[in-house]
Amino acid sequence: RREAMFALYAFCRETDDVADEIEDSALSSALIKAWAEEIEALFAGHPNHPVSHALVTPIERYGLSKSLFLDILEGFEMDRSGAMLRPTLAELERYCYCVACCVGLLSVEIFGYRSSAIPNFALHLGHAFQLTNILRDVAEDAERGRIYLPAELLAKQELENVMPEEIVYAPGVEKVCAEVGAMARRRFVEASLAMPSSERRRMRPALLMRGVYQPYLDRIEAGGFRVDGPRIKFGKVQKLSMVVSALLRTL
Repeated sequence: RREAMFALYAFCRETDDVADEIEDSALSSALIKAWAEEIEALFAGHPNHPVSHALVTPIERYGLSKSLFLDILEGFEMDRSGAMLRPTLAELERYCYCVACCVGLLSVEIFGYRSSAIPNFALHLGHAFQLTNILRDVAEDAERGRIYLPAELLAKQELENVMPEEIVYAPGVEKVCAEVGAMARRRFVEASLAMPSSERRRMRPALLMRGVYQPYLDRIEAGGFRVDGPRIKFGKVQKLSMVVSALLRTL
Protein backbone atom coordinates (compact mmCIF):
# COMPACT_ATOMS: atom_id res chain seq x y z
CA ARG A 1 0.00 0.00 0.00
CA ARG A 2 2.84 2.37 0.82
CA GLU A 3 4.50 1.74 -2.53
CA ALA A 4 1.17 2.27 -4.29
CA MET A 5 0.74 5.64 -2.57
CA PHE A 6 4.30 6.60 -3.54
CA ALA A 7 3.46 5.79 -7.17
CA LEU A 8 0.21 7.79 -7.04
CA TYR A 9 2.03 10.75 -5.48
CA ALA A 10 4.71 10.56 -8.19
CA PHE A 11 2.04 10.71 -10.89
CA CYS A 12 0.37 13.73 -9.27
CA ARG A 13 3.69 15.51 -8.72
CA GLU A 14 4.92 14.87 -12.26
CA THR A 15 1.72 16.02 -13.95
CA ASP A 16 1.06 18.97 -11.63
CA ASP A 17 4.52 20.32 -12.44
CA VAL A 18 3.63 20.24 -16.14
CA ALA A 19 0.74 22.63 -15.46
CA ASP A 20 2.47 24.87 -12.90
CA GLU A 21 6.17 24.94 -13.67
CA ILE A 22 6.29 25.15 -17.48
CA GLU A 23 5.69 28.69 -18.69
CA ASP A 24 5.44 27.79 -22.39
CA SER A 25 1.67 27.25 -22.74
CA ALA A 26 1.90 25.21 -25.94
CA LEU A 27 4.52 22.90 -24.45
CA SER A 28 2.54 22.50 -21.22
CA SER A 29 -0.60 21.62 -23.18
CA ALA A 30 1.30 19.12 -25.32
CA LEU A 31 2.77 17.43 -22.25
CA ILE A 32 -0.62 17.09 -20.54
CA LYS A 33 -1.97 15.56 -23.76
CA ALA A 34 1.04 13.23 -23.83
CA TRP A 35 0.27 12.15 -20.27
CA ALA A 36 -3.32 11.38 -21.25
CA GLU A 37 -1.96 9.18 -24.05
CA GLU A 38 0.42 7.57 -21.56
CA ILE A 39 -2.50 6.71 -19.25
CA GLU A 40 -4.28 5.07 -22.19
CA ALA A 41 -1.13 3.10 -22.96
CA LEU A 42 -0.73 2.14 -19.30
CA PHE A 43 -4.24 0.69 -19.09
CA ALA A 44 -3.72 -1.03 -22.44
CA GLY A 45 -0.70 -2.82 -20.95
CA HIS A 46 2.01 -0.76 -22.65
CA PRO A 47 3.42 1.72 -20.10
CA ASN A 48 6.42 3.78 -21.15
CA HIS A 49 7.16 6.32 -18.41
CA PRO A 50 8.88 5.16 -15.16
CA VAL A 51 5.93 6.49 -13.12
CA SER A 52 3.54 4.48 -15.28
CA HIS A 53 5.58 1.34 -14.66
CA ALA A 54 5.31 2.02 -10.92
CA LEU A 55 1.52 2.25 -11.26
CA VAL A 56 1.09 -1.12 -13.00
CA THR A 57 0.91 -3.21 -9.82
CA PRO A 58 -1.30 -0.77 -7.84
CA ILE A 59 -3.77 -0.59 -10.73
CA GLU A 60 -3.98 -4.36 -10.94
CA ARG A 61 -4.05 -4.98 -7.19
CA TYR A 62 -6.49 -2.25 -6.15
CA GLY A 63 -8.60 -1.87 -9.30
CA LEU A 64 -7.74 1.80 -9.82
CA SER A 65 -9.90 3.52 -12.41
CA LYS A 66 -8.48 4.97 -15.63
CA SER A 67 -11.13 7.70 -15.65
CA LEU A 68 -9.88 9.10 -12.33
CA PHE A 69 -6.35 9.49 -13.70
CA LEU A 70 -7.71 11.23 -16.79
CA ASP A 71 -9.89 13.50 -14.66
CA ILE A 72 -6.82 14.56 -12.65
CA LEU A 73 -5.21 15.58 -15.93
CA GLU A 74 -8.36 17.53 -16.82
CA GLY A 75 -7.94 19.52 -13.62
CA PHE A 76 -4.34 20.35 -14.44
CA GLU A 77 -5.41 21.41 -17.93
CA MET A 78 -7.92 23.78 -16.30
CA ASP A 79 -5.00 25.33 -14.41
CA ARG A 80 -2.84 25.58 -17.50
CA SER A 81 -5.51 26.95 -19.82
CA GLY A 82 -6.49 29.95 -17.71
CA ALA A 83 -9.93 28.54 -16.91
CA MET A 84 -9.31 29.20 -13.22
CA LEU A 85 -9.59 32.97 -13.48
CA ARG A 86 -12.85 33.76 -11.67
CA PRO A 87 -14.47 30.36 -12.43
CA THR A 88 -18.18 29.78 -11.99
CA LEU A 89 -19.28 27.78 -8.97
CA ALA A 90 -19.87 24.80 -11.25
CA GLU A 91 -16.39 25.12 -12.75
CA LEU A 92 -14.85 25.41 -9.30
CA GLU A 93 -16.66 22.29 -8.13
CA ARG A 94 -15.44 20.39 -11.19
CA TYR A 95 -11.90 21.63 -10.62
CA CYS A 96 -11.93 20.55 -6.96
CA TYR A 97 -13.25 17.16 -8.02
CA CYS A 98 -10.49 16.69 -10.60
CA VAL A 99 -7.44 17.83 -8.64
CA ALA A 100 -8.43 16.73 -5.12
CA CYS A 101 -11.40 14.37 -4.99
CA CYS A 102 -10.04 12.05 -7.69
CA VAL A 103 -6.80 11.69 -5.75
CA GLY A 104 -8.84 10.87 -2.67
CA LEU A 105 -10.97 8.34 -4.52
CA LEU A 106 -7.84 6.57 -5.78
CA SER A 107 -6.27 6.73 -2.32
CA VAL A 108 -9.18 5.10 -0.49
CA GLU A 109 -9.06 2.19 -2.94
CA ILE A 110 -5.44 1.70 -1.94
CA PHE A 111 -6.23 2.06 1.78
CA GLY A 112 -9.02 -0.51 1.46
CA TYR A 113 -12.53 -0.17 2.87
CA ARG A 114 -15.74 -2.11 3.42
CA SER A 115 -18.40 0.57 3.79
CA SER A 116 -20.04 1.91 0.62
CA ALA A 117 -20.00 5.35 2.28
CA ILE A 118 -16.24 5.76 1.94
CA PRO A 119 -16.19 7.16 -1.63
CA ASN A 120 -18.64 9.83 -0.46
CA PHE A 121 -16.31 10.56 2.45
CA ALA A 122 -13.42 10.97 0.00
CA LEU A 123 -15.45 13.30 -2.21
CA HIS A 124 -16.41 15.65 0.61
CA LEU A 125 -12.93 15.64 2.12
CA GLY A 126 -11.32 16.37 -1.24
CA HIS A 127 -13.55 19.40 -1.73
CA ALA A 128 -12.83 20.60 1.81
CA PHE A 129 -9.07 20.27 1.35
CA GLN A 130 -8.99 22.07 -1.99
CA LEU A 131 -11.24 24.93 -0.88
CA THR A 132 -9.00 25.40 2.16
CA ASN A 133 -5.95 25.47 -0.10
CA ILE A 134 -7.60 28.11 -2.26
CA LEU A 135 -8.17 30.31 0.78
CA ARG A 136 -4.56 29.91 1.90
CA ASP A 137 -3.18 30.76 -1.53
CA VAL A 138 -5.22 33.72 -2.77
CA ALA A 139 -2.21 36.05 -2.92
CA GLU A 140 0.17 33.42 -4.28
CA ASP A 141 -2.31 32.38 -6.97
CA ALA A 142 -2.87 36.01 -7.94
CA GLU A 143 0.84 36.31 -8.72
CA ARG A 144 0.34 33.48 -11.24
CA GLY A 145 -2.60 35.25 -12.83
CA ARG A 146 -5.24 33.07 -11.20
CA ILE A 147 -8.29 33.82 -9.05
CA TYR A 148 -9.98 30.64 -7.87
CA LEU A 149 -12.72 32.53 -6.03
CA PRO A 150 -16.01 31.90 -7.88
CA ALA A 151 -17.54 34.50 -10.16
CA GLU A 152 -20.97 34.40 -8.54
CA LEU A 153 -19.56 35.25 -5.11
CA LEU A 154 -17.26 37.93 -6.53
CA ALA A 155 -20.25 39.52 -8.30
CA LYS A 156 -22.09 39.86 -4.98
CA GLN A 157 -19.27 42.18 -3.89
CA GLU A 158 -19.10 43.92 -7.30
CA LEU A 159 -15.78 42.22 -7.99
CA GLU A 160 -16.81 40.26 -11.06
CA ASN A 161 -14.15 42.00 -13.18
CA VAL A 162 -11.40 42.17 -10.58
CA MET A 163 -7.94 41.37 -11.94
CA PRO A 164 -5.37 39.15 -10.18
CA GLU A 165 -3.13 42.10 -9.36
CA GLU A 166 -6.08 43.80 -7.61
CA ILE A 167 -7.67 40.90 -5.72
CA VAL A 168 -5.56 40.99 -2.55
CA TYR A 169 -6.59 44.54 -1.62
CA ALA A 170 -10.05 44.57 -3.23
CA PRO A 171 -12.80 45.78 -0.86
CA GLY A 172 -15.13 42.90 -0.04
CA VAL A 173 -12.75 40.06 -0.89
CA GLU A 174 -12.85 38.91 2.73
CA LYS A 175 -16.62 38.41 2.41
CA VAL A 176 -16.08 36.29 -0.69
CA CYS A 177 -13.49 34.21 1.15
CA ALA A 178 -15.86 33.83 4.11
CA GLU A 179 -18.44 32.25 1.79
CA VAL A 180 -15.82 29.91 0.36
CA GLY A 181 -14.80 29.10 3.92
CA ALA A 182 -18.40 28.20 4.73
CA MET A 183 -18.42 25.89 1.72
CA ALA A 184 -15.27 24.19 3.00
CA ARG A 185 -16.72 23.91 6.50
CA ARG A 186 -19.85 22.19 5.18
CA ARG A 187 -17.70 19.72 3.29
CA PHE A 188 -15.74 18.86 6.42
CA VAL A 189 -19.03 18.25 8.25
CA GLU A 190 -20.38 16.07 5.43
CA ALA A 191 -17.14 14.07 5.41
CA SER A 192 -17.50 13.43 9.14
CA LEU A 193 -21.10 12.32 8.70
CA ALA A 194 -20.08 9.93 5.91
CA MET A 195 -17.33 8.26 7.97
CA PRO A 196 -18.46 5.06 9.72
CA SER A 197 -16.58 4.48 12.96
CA SER A 198 -15.70 1.00 11.71
CA GLU A 199 -13.57 2.54 8.94
CA ARG A 200 -11.52 4.93 11.06
CA ARG A 201 -8.43 2.73 11.18
CA ARG A 202 -8.40 2.14 7.42
CA MET A 203 -8.96 5.83 6.69
CA ARG A 204 -6.32 6.95 9.19
CA PRO A 205 -4.09 8.71 6.57
CA ALA A 206 -7.03 10.81 5.37
CA LEU A 207 -8.07 11.61 8.93
CA LEU A 208 -4.54 12.69 9.80
CA MET A 209 -4.59 15.09 6.85
CA ARG A 210 -7.94 16.43 8.04
CA GLY A 211 -6.33 16.98 11.43
CA VAL A 212 -4.04 19.55 9.80
CA TYR A 213 -6.34 21.07 7.19
CA GLN A 214 -9.21 21.89 9.54
CA PRO A 215 -6.95 23.96 11.82
CA TYR A 216 -5.79 25.86 8.73
CA LEU A 217 -9.40 26.75 8.01
CA ASP A 218 -9.92 27.65 11.69
CA ARG A 219 -6.90 29.99 11.60
CA ILE A 220 -8.02 31.63 8.35
CA GLU A 221 -11.49 32.19 9.81
CA ALA A 222 -10.06 33.57 13.05
CA GLY A 223 -8.07 36.06 10.97
CA GLY A 224 -11.23 37.38 9.36
CA PHE A 225 -10.46 35.72 6.01
CA ARG A 226 -7.92 38.43 5.20
CA VAL A 227 -5.74 37.69 2.16
CA ASP A 228 -3.31 40.62 2.36
CA GLY A 229 -1.10 39.12 5.05
CA PRO A 230 1.47 36.32 5.12
CA ARG A 231 0.36 32.83 4.08
CA ILE A 232 -0.99 30.83 7.01
CA LYS A 233 1.62 28.34 8.20
CA PHE A 234 2.11 26.08 11.19
CA GLY A 235 5.49 25.18 12.64
CA LYS A 236 6.78 21.62 12.84
CA VAL A 237 5.88 21.28 16.52
CA GLN A 238 2.35 22.56 15.89
CA LYS A 239 1.87 20.17 12.98
CA LEU A 240 3.19 17.25 15.02
CA SER A 241 0.76 18.10 17.81
CA MET A 242 -2.13 18.21 15.33
CA VAL A 243 -1.17 14.88 13.80
CA VAL A 244 -0.84 13.21 17.19
CA SER A 245 -4.21 14.59 18.26
CA ALA A 246 -5.81 13.34 15.05
CA LEU A 247 -4.11 9.97 15.44
CA LEU A 248 -5.51 9.53 18.94
CA ARG A 249 -9.01 10.17 17.57
CA THR A 250 -8.62 7.23 15.18
CA LEU A 251 -7.75 4.70 17.91
